[in-house]
Amino acid sequence: MDTPNSNIVTKTNTDSKATVKRSPRLNANSKLYKTIIAAIEDKKGENIISLDLRKIDEAVADYFIICEAQSNTQISAIAANIEKEVNERCDEKAYHTHYGAQWTLLDYVNIVVHVFDREQRKFYDIEGLWADAVHNELS
Repeated sequence: MDTPNSNIVTKTNTDSKATVKRSPRLNANSKLYKTIIAAIEDKKGENIISLDLRKIDEAVADYFIICEAQSNTQISAIAANIEKEVNERCDEKAYHTHYGAQWTLLDYVNIVVHVFDREQRKFYDIEGLWADAVHNELS
C-alpha cells in the first residue's frame, strides 16, 4: 500500500497487464529529462519551460515540461518525436498520452510534457497554476 510520502506508486495498465512504477525522484540531469528537451528542440518547439515540482507535496510528477508550437501539425510532430526519442534512448513509453489539435499531453510518470498552441497555453496558464514551482526557461 502506498503512503502519501512514498516514492513508489504502482499503476497497472489493464490492457497489457504491465506495471508502471514511479522511480525515485529525477533531476534535470536525468537521461529522460534531457531526451525530452532535445526532442522538443529538434522539432523547433518554442518557449520551453520546466516546472520543478519536487518540493510540492501535492504534485503528481517531479517535472512538468511545457512548450508551444505554431500549428497543430507541429504539435503532433513534437509529440511524435518525444515518443520516438524517449523510446529509442531511454527504452520508455508514456504511461498515458492525450493527443489534441491544440494541446497534447505525454505522461512519463515522473515527467509530464504539455505541448500547446499559443492560445491554449495562455488560456490554461499551467505556469500560473503551479506558481510555487521552480520555473526554468529552457529556450
